[in-house]
Amino acid sequence: MKIIVQPQKGTFKLLFIEGGRAVASGFVDLAGTPKGHRPKNFKIRKRQKQLKPTPTRDLIALLRRSKVQLAGSAQEFESFLNDLQIPYGRIDICRYCQIEDRFTPVNKATGVRYGQEYVCMDCAKRELRRELGYMGKFGGSMLSHLEELLEQIRDLNKVLASVGPDRPDRARTLYDRLEAHERQDTVHITELPLPEGFAKASGVEYLMPVQQLAVESGLLERQHLLVVSATASGKTFIGEMAGMKNFLEGKGKMLFLVPLVALANQKYQRFRDRYGHLVKVSLQTGVSRLNLPETRPVGERDIFAPIVVGTYEGIDHALRTGRTLKDIGTVVIDEVQMLEDPERGHRLDGLIARLKHVAPNAQFLYLSATIGMPGLLAKKLNAHLVRYAERPVPLERHLIFVERTKKIDFIKQMVAEEFKQRSSKGYRGQTIVFTNSRARCHVIADAIGRKAAPYHAGLSSQERRDVEKRFANGDVAAVVTTAALAAGVDFPASQVIFDALAMGIEWLGVGEFHQMMGRAGRPDFHDLGRIVILAEPGGSYSRTSGRTEDEVAVGLLRGEMEEVAPEYDLEESSEEFVANAVVCGGDEQQIIRLNHLMVGTLEPVLSALLDEQLVKRRAGRIELSDMARVMAEHFIGMERLLEIRHLVTKMDDAAQIVAELDCADEKRG
Repeated sequence: MKIIVQPQKGTFKLLFIEGGRAVASGFVDLAGTPKGHRPKNFKIRKRQKQLKPTPTRDLIALLRRSKVQLAGSAQEFESFLNDLQIPYGRIDICRYCQIEDRFTPVNKATGVRYGQEYVCMDCAKRELRRELGYMGKFGGSMLSHLEELLEQIRDLNKVLASVGPDRPDRARTLYDRLEAHERQDTVHITELPLPEGFAKASGVEYLMPVQQLAVESGLLERQHLLVVSATASGKTFIGEMAGMKNFLEGKGKMLFLVPLVALANQKYQRFRDRYGHLVKVSLQTGVSRLNLPETRPVGERDIFAPIVVGTYEGIDHALRTGRTLKDIGTVVIDEVQMLEDPERGHRLDGLIARLKHVAPNAQFLYLSATIGMPGLLAKKLNAHLVRYAERPVPLERHLIFVERTKKIDFIKQMVAEEFKQRSSKGYRGQTIVFTNSRARCHVIADAIGRKAAPYHAGLSSQERRDVEKRFANGDVAAVVTTAALAAGVDFPASQVIFDALAMGIEWLGVGEFHQMMGRAGRPDFHDLGRIVILAEPGGSYSRTSGRTEDEVAVGLLRGEMEEVAPEYDLEESSEEFVANAVVCGGDEQQIIRLNHLMVGTLEPVLSALLDEQLVKRRAGRIELSDMARVMAEHFIGMERLLEIRHLVTKMDDAAQIVAELDCADEKRG
């Protein structure tokens, strides 16, 4: 038999264990005597019956023939056992179980931290339900996810601290911490076979770890690479090394492509400042039809320049309109995780295939901070995978469940607290706040005050550049932006706060979340990055959504990204088919080959295009009608084109046609 002894408010509770379960329980007091502490008032209970007074000599006899273990600090009982020369050991058990005459051993590995002790998981969940009952407003769905969170982090204090706190408390809301890598020795740039002028202009001395891995994987031998590494780990310079080396050694010009105009402007400025004295740098983005100061090009536009920085659509438009791009030596696709974007993924996929067709000898580099199952994607892209999982600075992730009406007060406090901090590099703590709408950007920024600025696609390019400049100068404590601009926001922030976990009314995916999360903490600026999720229990942004924000929060923190394997519908497939046909000059076999170069799977659309007389088939060639060329040039598919064609026959007012198309889009969404 085993006897567990635990002190309880002036007395000692005893559990009698056989076969791993409690068969009896009892209580005993200790009294001081000239011979030391001795037992008195011993009572025992078996099979849930009433406590029965029992002679103390029976207890002593039981103790002598049993294995005695002390749970908790019991100096008086230790003295008593020592006087009688009864051996004993120590054990940690769940105190809540013992109150109910149950026996559950616990320790740091198996228990759940609660207060200053460890309890079993069942009792921790019972206490969680009891505490949530006091707080109110938390339904069964919320409870189940908090229980999942409890099972993961095994700390009831942290789970309860994350639910409806009065104020943000970093010490109590920490979900987890992703540690930074140890500094590794890397080669000096002069040790690499790079042109001397480029090495000097780069401003780089020693490579960062992921840059060295890329070099070791054949970067400077024109190997195609998929590079997956955290934000600010040095991926852009990987593209610069290959692109500048290839051009300066006469192997062709470089295309450096990004998803957003704001990001293209930043990269263009970087390249021009560093290498403008060596090569001509050009910017290629979509051209606005409005001749306004903010829509005019910020850089020189020459698609045939040695270095072209552009948006995906800026370069793709040139291909879709039949312009010939020659002598391309390097293609860099930044933010390649955009392949997963439901709206634009098929266009990036098609663009990559079209560039492979027009530049078959070019070196292709694909850069991303986060992408699902990168090994499989690398194989599909015919590239070697370079993966560097370590972060350049540690990252704390905090989870707070809070009502929507309290979110802005929390954000104000966290922004102010972060702005008071300075890193060892001398930079103040600055924050990016992600929310789900442009209007909400302004509401939050106005609430924070003059040290905050909204930043979204509805602002003019001049207004956005002004915000970027003020942030870079340290004059702005927080930028409040939409999730839709996550890939293009390039602010060196130490803290990222999620006011919402949606993009419009659609929940963020794991890949999008990781991309936004990677914005916190830059090695040249900060010692620590911090993520804070403010999740509304039961909250949603769409009546049709089956999940709530608290559920989504836990899912994003725990989620794994899926393989990039899209299947395109008729609209997307028909758009890419005609774009590929333009690039291939109508050669049907080349079109088929180009379609197979894409990562995603196209629907068979040729027969549908033939039926609608958008294309003709003659002697192994696909001839595009004028309407099909409109599809390619204006980035629309067959269904959209036919809808427009139908509306034109019914309506004369262009504004009315646009309104009708918008209504149709809303119904589909």
